Amino acid sequence: MKFKEIEQLYLEGLVGQYDLNEVKGVFSLVVESICGWSINQINIHIHQEASILEYNNLISALAELKTGKPVQHVIHAAWFYGKQFEVNADVLIPRPETEELVEWILQSLNTSADLLDIGTGSGCIAITIKSKRADVTVRAMDVSKDALAIAKRNAALHHTDIEFLQEDVLNYTTEQNFDVIVSNPPYITQQEKQEMHNHVLLHEPHLALFVTDENPLIFYQAIADLAMNVLKPEGYLFFEINEYLGREMMDMLRDRNFTDILLKKDMQGKDRMIRCKKVA
Repeated sequence: MKFKEIEQLYLEGLVGQYDLNEVKGVFSLVVESICGWSINQINIHIHQEASILEYNNLISALAELKTGKPVQHVIHAAWFYGKQFEVNADVLIPRPETEELVEWILQSLNTSADLLDIGTGSGCIAITIKSKRADVTVRAMDVSKDALAIAKRNAALHHTDIEFLQEDVLNYTTEQNFDVIVSNPPYITQQEKQEMHNHVLLHEPHLALFVTDENPLIFYQAIADLAMNVLKPEGYLFFEINEYLGREMMDMLRDRNFTDILLKKDMQGKDRMIRCKKVA
């Protein structure tokens, strides 16, 4: 069977889960993973006959996708800031808006710095910053042992020297001081959970996603308290945030005497990230 005909099977099999362009994108990712081809090569070979092994692997991947499994979990990889990261059900799939947060951090780093990434997951934030700024010393922590295993493999893949710690930020203390602390902690409320797609609900770690409706800022409050103790004077605290809680976040940070609080929108125009500074 030709690759073009297999693509048609994807279009027919995934209707309702994705729109037309999304299915084509998913098919390209799977072919790239199985055949090692670039997008241009896929276009060149699209009318070529697939080998028996290629056909079987593509059909097997389609069967997984039909269950609602994210394509990143099917191919065990996701792209972030131009780099490929290993992902599985133990870590969040890196999102484009988090790339914007990383870009903001990189723009804010004028000199070498000590940086702490809290809730590192796949390690995409810590590893990207370290790969772009070798002069930055990076420490990354997560409560999940399984997530840290993925992060360590990704750090090795990208030849980045990062210290990883298994810690719960709600109970974490340290004598070390940092110039920058960054976190993308759980922030989705139980009420919002009802509106989420099954791709996320059934296949991504709830530990990294959800908080209670009663205190949706629980992790932000703990991290802000930690930051006030361990950030160096003029040190930066960066957060990715719930789009609906920007004002509450700013109030919480003001109450803890952070200064220069900036709320920034993502590419979709949603309140998505905050930067603030510890007073000198």
